[in-house]
Amino acid sequence: MKQVAVIDGQGGKLGQLIIEHIRDAGLPCEITAVGTNSIATTGMIRAGADAGATGENPVMVVCRRADVIIGPIGILTADSLLGEITPQMAVAVGQSEAVKLLLPVNLCRNLVVGTQNMSLSRLMSEMVEMLRPLCES
Repeated sequence: MKQVAVIDGQGGKLGQLIIEHIRDAGLPCEITAVGTNSIATTGMIRAGADAGATGENPVMVVCRRADVIIGPIGILTADSLLGEITPQMAVAVGQSEAVKLLLPVNLCRNLVVGTQNMSLSRLMSEMVEMLRPLCES
């Protein structure tokens, strides 16, 4: 079974949506939620994650083990999410061999050229469709 890591911070709302949509799609994967704070982690666990942890070291550990990492594009940028992403977290995500499904949430001064300004609902649908073949292989 594929190991999917969902990384989020702040209140964890995006991570919760990601997990809910993966569960609703019935994808065969094990989801580990990693929050940059306990509020984010708790919300993602409530949304249906199989396991959860909080903080810098769990991000580093999960990035070594995951087959797929999902989160806002800011998880690749040190000091994003209002400083919740440490330089070590950004490096761990960036250097991970996992496939990364990054949602182009245009916050934290990360603007992705060539993307459309989509609703969260549309982003979730596209994320699930990109994850489906990764989990089913």
